[in-house]
Amino acid sequence: MATSLTFAGHSTVLIEREGVRVLTDPVLRRRVGPLRRQVPPPAESLSAHLDAVLISHLHHDHLDLPSLRRIDPSTRVIGPAGARELLEGAGMRRVTELRAGERTEVGSLIVEGFPAEHGVRRRPWGEESEAMGFVIGASERVYFAGDTDRFEEMERLAGGLEVALLPVWGWGPTLGAGHLGPGSAAEVAALLRPRLAVPIHWGTLFPIGLARLRGPLLRRPPREFAERVADLAPEVEVRVLRPGESTSL
Repeated sequence: MATSLTFAGHSTVLIEREGVRVLTDPVLRRRVGPLRRQVPPPAESLSAHLDAVLISHLHHDHLDLPSLRRIDPSTRVIGPAGARELLEGAGMRRVTELRAGERTEVGSLIVEGFPAEHGVRRRPWGEESEAMGFVIGASERVYFAGDTDRFEEMERLAGGLEVALLPVWGWGPTLGAGHLGPGSAAEVAALLRPRLAVPIHWGTLFPIGLARLRGPLLRRPPREFAERVADLAPEVEVRVLRPGESTSL
């Protein structure tokens, strides 16, 4: 069964497989706090008729409550332990909390929580939860890394992935701890050896007023990632999707 991917920008990806539509970390509006969207927002059809929404962690650029409220409240939402109160407070009626290693079914697909190396405290009140990624599917799996740095347990996924959705930047001029940049993301791609690697978490959100001064950071990270993967793991195909673009396998 073919897998279709639509990169909507930042960490938002629509995964379509076996008739199941899963949307990751939906950020659907033009502004999130001090961050302004640098590309057009996704079409309304992207978030329609979803079978599930996956939330990797509670940071505002991954769990955007106004964006979540645009989604049918009967849609199933799967997030990390500690996210239920926020998700139900946003009106979502079918919330499933997962910890790393736990699984649930969405239609014909298996969704498994996978660890992530990323500190989480949601401001301003400081709610805490785990950060995690997700592995979707059984035999031919899609790995959505969420927001993470490299960590040893990633080796468990090596050689068994159809697609790896890997973050290659962030939302500003610098990267802090708990993030992958183009080089470190390429090292992860070489470790995991997926059939296809798609760079995400780039080119979408940037602090208001800085894009004019630091514009290359909105375009350069995925190119650097692709170049580095070609050196480290030439057998891994890299497809750079601009926000709004789709691809199929």
